[in-house]
Amino acid sequence: MPPEGCALVTGAARGIGAATARALSAQGWPVAVNYRQDRESAERLVAELEQQGGQAVACQADVGDAAAVSELFRSLQQDFGPVLVLVNNAGMRADGLAPQLDEQEWAQVIDTNLSGAYRTTKLALGPMLRARFGRIVNVASVVGPRANAGQANYAASKAGLIGFTKTVAVEVARRGVTVNAVAPGLIETKLTEGISNGLAERVPARRSGTPDEVAACIGFLASEQAAYVTGATLTVDGGLSA
Repeated sequence: MPPEGCALVTGAARGIGAATARALSAQGWPVAVNYRQDRESAERLVAELEQQGGQAVACQADVGDAAAVSELFRSLQQDFGPVLVLVNNAGMRADGLAPQLDEQEWAQVIDTNLSGAYRTTKLALGPMLRARFGRIVNVASVVGPRANAGQANYAASKAGLIGFTKTVAVEVARRGVTVNAVAPGLIETKLTEGISNGLAERVPARRSGTPDEVAACIGFLASEQAAYVTGATLTVDGGLSA
């Protein structure tokens, strides 16, 4: 059995994050449901998990704010013990053709999607290494290795996240800590609204995926059974990238 601690899912108020929180709670982890703005959805999810016998807490923090992330980890350490499962799911889009992207649109997406994962990972790794157990799962995207016009900033952040995943995985593999990524394709979430027109027809499975289908893969990578899986990127896209 892993040491006592908790699971933190960033951007967990809805979509893939919320489904992941449910999956980890079902595995017996106390779950920190992180959110930036949607407090109502986060608290509703916490109530749902508690009604099912789990332990959960809603935690407001913007992963783009280093001080807020530090305070989040300090609070969780005090109330639940170390973060031993970290799912970096928080993400945002600010689409536009590369020549039209302004500095703010570029910086916000990189800071949330990529630098946010760096901040949480850096704080989580110390306790994980001391415990000789840890699971980090980064939610990337098929847009990382596969071009999607109008999303240069988003693609750069997700490609960077895959590279970050591989490098950190190699650095900590000897200490019982695994670092992996999932790369969802077209999934029915708020984040994909407005970009799905006609895309489902190009998916071999001929449909969008669901947050629960992605969460099932994350749940496996976060489990003890996945102890020999590290540095991997698991594509969850109905065959789109094939």
